[in-house]
Amino acid sequence: MAKQPNILFFHVDNLGMGELGCYGGGKLRGADTKRIDDFCKQGLKLTHYVVEPQCTPTRSALMTGRYPIRSGNHTIALGGNSGGLVAWETTVAEILEKAGYKSSCLGKWHIGAEDGRFPTDHGFDEWYGPLRTYDECMWLEDPHYVAERDGYSYMHEGRKGQGTRALPEEQLTMETKKTCDLEYQKRGIDFMRRCAAEDSPFFLYFNHSLMHFPMLPRDEFVGKSTNGDWGDCLLMLDHDFGVLLDELDRLGIADDTIVVLCGDNGAEDHLAGRGTGGFFDGSYFSSAEGGIRTPLLARWPGRIPAGAESNEMVHVTDMFTTLLGFAGCETPKDRIIDGLDQREFFLGRQDTSNREACMVWLKDELHAVKWKDFKINFKRQQHFHDPELPLGFARITHLQEDPKEREAVNQRYVRWWVMQHAHRVVREFEESVKREELIPPGSPLDFVPRVSKAA
Repeated sequence: MAKQPNILFFHVDNLGMGELGCYGGGKLRGADTKRIDDFCKQGLKLTHYVVEPQCTPTRSALMTGRYPIRSGNHTIALGGNSGGLVAWETTVAEILEKAGYKSSCLGKWHIGAEDGRFPTDHGFDEWYGPLRTYDECMWLEDPHYVAERDGYSYMHEGRKGQGTRALPEEQLTMETKKTCDLEYQKRGIDFMRRCAAEDSPFFLYFNHSLMHFPMLPRDEFVGKSTNGDWGDCLLMLDHDFGVLLDELDRLGIADDTIVVLCGDNGAEDHLAGRGTGGFFDGSYFSSAEGGIRTPLLARWPGRIPAGAESNEMVHVTDMFTTLLGFAGCETPKDRIIDGLDQREFFLGRQDTSNREACMVWLKDELHAVKWKDFKINFKRQQHFHDPELPLGFARITHLQEDPKEREAVNQRYVRWWVMQHAHRVVREFEESVKREELIPPGSPLDFVPRVSKAA
């Protein structure tokens, strides 16, 4: 049997398509992302990687291979411990565990914040990170916030079989946000070293805190870019990714490790850390391309061709199926899996992706269907702080002709023929819901969806 590959999945928070040098940003954004740009030359670069508009939905889709509308995680959880994956859901880490993998989750999880829903309840051997998300570090800056009354936000630590605990000595403060990636780095390197020493395949799910606001560069990066704190943070992100790559080299396991770098959604919209969709327009929390496209770079030396680039569509759910396939694992057969196997495409054995369409949900509303390079919008929201606009007629955009999605009526062609493909995608989804019910948001941990006997 061939050696099982290690997997290092480097997840970047709020990474717009216009930030990295290899995607047209870099020096144009005031920061030379030389490590990531060099990494780009060593593997596959995707320009049509589609995620969800928010972090919770994307992370749910990645972990389960299912549209987040199916798991009840189609919108971000704000405060409290409600929401997250029910016990019935099966994650990539749980499947890899059965194949002999060790798994570590570092950084933001954001698909469950109570016992039974933590990473260590879903296949990971260890976890360290915030309970929810990083803007909670700003609570203490609010003059109306009273910690004794309103509660503290802490970093958390968990180990399989030992539960998860808050770390009272590690409040999520502005200083914690600035330095937490060093702790992730230390723990990640230790994890990889332990696995290498045991000759155990590993899955390191490394969730960097950037580019999530507030933008707080560590001291050694302050003033190193030409774009203030934002550019300094982009340099810090680039450096931190390089540190992990260097460790793979030191351990002599780079050739045996699949490394993926990608974002969880499009660019930040708050002025405190505003990013850019680059070639596209829009931000996270929107159904515009700038909200749902993010960079994806993948390297597996000797297998994924170096220097490959494609604008073929790949959806975040496909990463679940594809990575499991590379590890020699099968996807579950007892539930609907939306992810498609993209191994042949990633390995360069076929020029086309196995996916030609996907659905774009914003919260629980279907905003669009993407089919090839067409986008059929039923509702529209371009940026996080824009109003959501219902459309009287579906709006059909060819994204190579109109990447900014500007034209509502000044169309060159009458393209109602495209609607048949959108309707087909919607019908297929509706039929799937008849076979397996959607899990309502906030469902209890022991909720199990009804499955049709005719399925």
